[in-house]
Amino acid sequence: MLCLMGMTLSASAEDLKLTVPELEPKMTYGDTRTYCPELKLEVPTTDAMATRDTWKPDFDFFKSKTNPGVKPYKFMDEMTFVGIPLFAAGIAIKGDKAMFRQNTEGMKKNTQLLTDFKTGIDDYTQYFGPAMTVGLKLAGYEGRSDWPRLLASAGMSYGIMAALVNGIKYTAKEMRPDGSQANSWPSGHTATSFVGATLLHKEYGLTRSPWFSVAGYGVATATGVMRVLNNRHWVSDVMSGAGIGILSTELGYALCDLMFKGKGLLRNDMEMDFENPSFFSISMGVGLGTKDLQFDEELDNESIKFRSATVVDAEGAYFFNKYIGVGGRLRVRAMSAKDFGKYSDDIQESEVALWGGMMDTYAAQYPGDFSGAPEYDDATWENYGKRVGYSDDDDVNFANAPVTDMYGTVKSDHIAEFTGSVGLYFNIPLSKRFSLGTKALIGRSFTQELDIDGHAEGNLKDIKYTMTLENTTGEAALSLPTLDYPTTADSKWTDDWDYLTLGAKSSTSYGTGISLTYKYKSNFSWRIYCDYDYTKKNYSLKWNPFHYYQHALTSGAQSLMEIQNDFKEYLGGVEYQKEKKMHYWTIGMSFLVNL
Repeated sequence: MLCLMGMTLSASAEDLKLTVPELEPKMTYGDTRTYCPELKLEVPTTDAMATRDTWKPDFDFFKSKTNPGVKPYKFMDEMTFVGIPLFAAGIAIKGDKAMFRQNTEGMKKNTQLLTDFKTGIDDYTQYFGPAMTVGLKLAGYEGRSDWPRLLASAGMSYGIMAALVNGIKYTAKEMRPDGSQANSWPSGHTATSFVGATLLHKEYGLTRSPWFSVAGYGVATATGVMRVLNNRHWVSDVMSGAGIGILSTELGYALCDLMFKGKGLLRNDMEMDFENPSFFSISMGVGLGTKDLQFDEELDNESIKFRSATVVDAEGAYFFNKYIGVGGRLRVRAMSAKDFGKYSDDIQESEVALWGGMMDTYAAQYPGDFSGAPEYDDATWENYGKRVGYSDDDDVNFANAPVTDMYGTVKSDHIAEFTGSVGLYFNIPLSKRFSLGTKALIGRSFTQELDIDGHAEGNLKDIKYTMTLENTTGEAALSLPTLDYPTTADSKWTDDWDYLTLGAKSSTSYGTGISLTYKYKSNFSWRIYCDYDYTKKNYSLKWNPFHYYQHALTSGAQSLMEIQNDFKEYLGGVEYQKEKKMHYWTIGMSFLVNL
């Protein structure tokens, strides 16, 4: 109880009034108690104040509301311009395209590889931000703006984004990775997702809890990654789309601040004084560095080349003071194949090489009366092709051909590395808003395989031959006096198998990096960074180009194939091992919540 000379303090909705009761002097003996009336502060609540922190459904879509004491925003308060470096990063890596096209017009032909990876989740996650914002608003959870101002800000943001994305798409005319349309750059799904994430960030992340912002930008980042994995976009498309999404929303809100001024605002941004640089962040970057794997140094084409990697991080650190802390990072790095080299060529041409090369090899290896073996001039090859049911002239598979259909299905066209690291974090304050940072990390890296499955079908073939063992000169000699063309054995065959897999064992990873952090709000920051990671990987490549021959040939024909020099080493599949030091560079941007 507070005693203040017998005074009572009361207040109305307009003013605080101090009331002094009338005092009567009294003389008392032996009683040391003093009368102290209770100090009372009475503040009648208005309707707005009573409902601000209560959840009550809000369907007043056209009714303007403005809470007292909310500070209007200025035009430049909305602009961080972080979308510009993201967009520029997309332009910088636009030239890193694949050297082959996949699934052109959805046709299965022997001259291409078909991707079988597909998820439709990204078609829905692009709307996570606006769905959350509208859902919270309808439930009565008060955010930054009333309905008219929110709808105007959102409409302006999406309108600017649509104009920028479509204007660039149909001017640049970049072909998509799957070869479906020439409207790849920039990514509309990613831009849409980042507009929604920034809406959620401004309405609830800045005014209620920073974890709304984490959720929004986290889902938006995942949407961009899925667009790359779905072979619908290049990494450059996603980076530029993210930049356009953020920049469009900042412009949309800034223009609405000029239009509405102080009207329609319900809550201001939270103001917190964070001196400690502890943080949690979500990052998206571009991976550079080692981008090819060669398994046979003597054969230059026996290598797989990769595009620039897509890198996504979740990172956090606790600082003991302004300068040093401990933390960890979870990183996903996906490198998509740019060129499969020899390994894709063989699945396109192996049926020709297998059947034609077999006859040619025996003619040279076993001298004798090979009346049926082709000499490989144009006329002989045409005759041979017709007899076995395959014509090379018009590239048409006949009904009785040994191989009537063959193609590769790309189950995964990328190597994905998952790395968890822990270590020390360092911070050097440059000013109230800017700081430099670095780190020293150690962790473990795990790899998901690149995987191509093969499919082939056709007619079972037999080869009639006579083998003679002669000893007329004192030395045994093996000859094949007769060798016929492959003939149909009146049976069909089909085969599905693991054509190519590329993976690696888990390894220890070491990482460091340098970053520049800009604190644009008391509890939010943007960061640009350059990381370096090193690991030594033991890669394993399994390649089985002629697995189907076991189904396509009779046992007698298989015996001939197994003693042939040109294909013998490949008939059972081959496996290469390669130890390689991997040097990774990552350039990217992070969204931070200051803890």
